[in-house]
Amino acid sequence: MTQHILIPVALDHEGLVEKKIAVARRLLAPGGKITLLTVLENVPGFVAEFVTVDSPNHLTQVVKGKLDTVAGGAADVATEIVTGKAGVEIVRYARENGADLIIIGSHEPGIEDYFLGSTASRVARRAPCAVYILR
Repeated sequence: MTQHILIPVALDHEGLVEKKIAVARRLLAPGGKITLLTVLENVPGFVAEFVTVDSPNHLTQVVKGKLDTVAGGAADVATEIVTGKAGVEIVRYARENGADLIIIGSHEPGIEDYFLGSTASRVARRAPCAVYILR
């Protein structure tokens, strides 16, 4: 059984979150924890000057609220937001926080994935722990 399961939540794949949590619950050891993690990419400087945001942390607060809602107040589910490149930050977070398993969603691969690589494949290649790829 697994003590710490990391579930990356992409803003454009929110539909898989409940399915990922259900899988995590089956694999979680008694007393273990689940972390829902969203990685927000940095806005390039040339874009930032044309975008108005209510406050520096406005998007972070909105996303954190959505994650907290999905977590449903469960005592064993934490929510975290980090900034950077998803394929790098998910692996870094797993390593620094002792995740035993990462449950990540993937879409059907298209030709663009063979040239660019998807986040799921990047995480699977670099993760310090087991990776469960869910479709």
